[in-house]
Amino acid sequence: MEEKLRNIKISVRNLVEFILCSGDLDNTRARSDADAMQAGSKMHRKLQKQMGANYTAEVPLSITVPVSREDISFELTVEGRADGIINNKFIREDFSVLVFEEEEANPPEIVIDEIKGVYLELSHLTAPIGVHRAQAMCYAYIYASKYGQQRIGIRMTYCNLETENLRYFEETFHYGELSDWFRQLVEEYAKWAAWQIKWVEKRNRAIKAMEFPFEYREGQKELVTGVYKTILRKKKLFIEAPTGVGKTISTVFPTVKAMGEGLVDKVFYLTAKTITRTVAEEAFNILGGNGLDFKVVTITAKEKVCVLDKPDCNPGACPRAKGHFDRVNAAVYDLLTSENDISREHIISYAEKHLVCPFEMGLDVTLWCDTVICDYNYVFDPNVYLRRFFNNEKQNDYVFLIDEAHNLVDRAREMYSAVLYKEDFLEVKRLVKDKSGKLARQLDYCNNDLLRLKRECDDFEVLDNVDGLCIHLMSLMTEYETFLQEGFITEGKETILRLFLDIRHFLSIYEIHDDNYTIYTDYEEERFRLKLQCMDPSRNLQNCMARGRSAVLFSATLLPIGYYMEQLGGKKEEDYAVYAPSTFLTENRLIMVANDVSTKYSRRNAREYEKICRYIKDFTQAKAGNYMVFFPSYQMLQEIAELMGGELEGLVVQSSSMTEEEKELFLEEFVENPEKSRIGFCVMGGIFSEGIDLKSNRLIGAVIVGTGLPMVCNERELFRGYFDQRNGTGFDYAYLYSGMNKVLQSAGRVIRTKDDRGAILLLDERFTQRQYNSLFPREWFPNVTVNQASMKSCLEGFWNA
Repeated sequence: MEEKLRNIKISVRNLVEFILCSGDLDNTRARSDADAMQAGSKMHRKLQKQMGANYTAEVPLSITVPVSREDISFELTVEGRADGIINNKFIREDFSVLVFEEEEANPPEIVIDEIKGVYLELSHLTAPIGVHRAQAMCYAYIYASKYGQQRIGIRMTYCNLETENLRYFEETFHYGELSDWFRQLVEEYAKWAAWQIKWVEKRNRAIKAMEFPFEYREGQKELVTGVYKTILRKKKLFIEAPTGVGKTISTVFPTVKAMGEGLVDKVFYLTAKTITRTVAEEAFNILGGNGLDFKVVTITAKEKVCVLDKPDCNPGACPRAKGHFDRVNAAVYDLLTSENDISREHIISYAEKHLVCPFEMGLDVTLWCDTVICDYNYVFDPNVYLRRFFNNEKQNDYVFLIDEAHNLVDRAREMYSAVLYKEDFLEVKRLVKDKSGKLARQLDYCNNDLLRLKRECDDFEVLDNVDGLCIHLMSLMTEYETFLQEGFITEGKETILRLFLDIRHFLSIYEIHDDNYTIYTDYEEERFRLKLQCMDPSRNLQNCMARGRSAVLFSATLLPIGYYMEQLGGKKEEDYAVYAPSTFLTENRLIMVANDVSTKYSRRNAREYEKICRYIKDFTQAKAGNYMVFFPSYQMLQEIAELMGGELEGLVVQSSSMTEEEKELFLEEFVENPEKSRIGFCVMGGIFSEGIDLKSNRLIGAVIVGTGLPMVCNERELFRGYFDQRNGTGFDYAYLYSGMNKVLQSAGRVIRTKDDRGAILLLDERFTQRQYNSLFPREWFPNVTVNQASMKSCLEGFWNA
């Protein structure tokens, strides 16, 4: 029986953008297509509805062609959805036929319509953008092949999103010229597809032979099985897994196995911090050491790989920006075919060899790697998500492994919110008024709108809508786009570009805002701001995760699990949640709760501060070693540090804006087997309360001062009111869960391996209340309630055991 040919699928858009993208990397010129995406979708639908009876909208088209390359034969399926197809053959008398520049008397029966919404002034558009024209040509070829059309037309419809003015570019093609053009396009892509087929075959052979690299710990095999079944069933899994369970390898291994079975096309390992990206890299390296052939790329921040001291992506500032897109495909292919390891060092080296931007090259490499390790932004943020993977609503066989998922709630609220500052409009007007009177006038209109809102806002004001302002913002964007296209920027480039991006984001978010949003105005450090605040990010996250097959969200502090499932887009009736039991011995950890001290704002006085100081002193003097004390704010940290400065030897204090180097120096104080105690004063929720790994006896104790509740402010009270109205849980959602997560993360610094021993002291009588201790993880039981007198004997018994 003849073996079935391997099939490779690619969208029309991805094919033409990958093969035909050319020219310079230039941040001084607006890129209309990406900038107008959200508003453009709405305009698409509006224009399509206005067309006549001979117009068919959103027509799916695909073609499969046989390809032979070297020793490989396969099929390539090119697919997509044409914006519209105009059928002139069946046009009624009351519709006018499209007039084409060529062969006016005999227009083509079929015309492919490609619609693009832009903010650009249409008079500046003298020809269709190359990749847009190529998309239309692809659809024209597919349609002509399928229905035997010897002549076919394309029409590029550009619509200004503010004025709704239209500009058309029309062409007619004979089938032969489209066929030759498409064949050449496929031939260009064939070498990439052939490489991919060979690589996938090699990779899958290695995956099938791969075994779990360690002896399974208690509960770990069940966790691995649960992840695999979640992927198999196309669900989401929420894992609350204490430190030491091995959650990284337990999620990575079954996902890789599922890829070998053909269930997964690509893995996105998403993190909030650099340290967790390193942990993910180590997990894949361990599997690589056990025979796995796998291509993993980590997206590194632009600032860390840029060849300039400060990124400035345009030909005038960076020599690599000139012609970047002409050379980058060759650079990527060279790297893929020459190296097994897609490391940061290799990307930098090959970028230098081919004179391209290493950051942009790294993004292009993601297309060909099995796993992408990156920040949450690259999947969820509407401004920076990887459009090459998530540009449409189609579901792909992607798996999202979301580490430290408790961080995603606040990060997502931030990503899906938008803010404008009135003062920014005045500053940009000052910078551009001598270069563009039109732009200055539009900035003035928007500033006047904001001024009216400011006069109505004494301190904090909730609004129903800002429709009028948004109309003016869209007019402003048209002039802004023209200004950027004409390259007028000299002075204040960063300020001008930042406001452009802020307005673009604001309009994008306003387009999708719904009952999960609140609009308000207030003052931030005397600057008047208008904010679209995302209250509940679950719907937006759900839409993003729907573009993949499955998601696994895990953290050591995912409590209460129901809250995180709700806020992170889970469905209680469909998705799964598991608790992975701790493998650490309970006798190696002492957890004490002080019942005679409080950090409530109303009780912050000299007497309570004196108690806190005595507790810290007695706790840290019970045994020589390294300790951390976590405070709810810098203010309290500094106040206690001043009171105890002469009483504690070896005190080191976290400052409010530490550099990476200062952070490393701070942690270097915590050495193994110290002869004298070292005591670090830190802030809950800060850089030392999460993502640091002081193993063995580099840290033997932690004092948690207070419940970590955020300070009362207008925005927090907004959340409280919103969720009180929705489900009566306003205090919990706005304050309690956020504070307790900081407590759990800070305390989690102490026990990092099965051999570690350590003590944790919770300093606040509220921890004895059910509202708070019901959020303790299982491994925190049993715990001991203590007072000033009993704590000493409790510690003595633990350290002498």
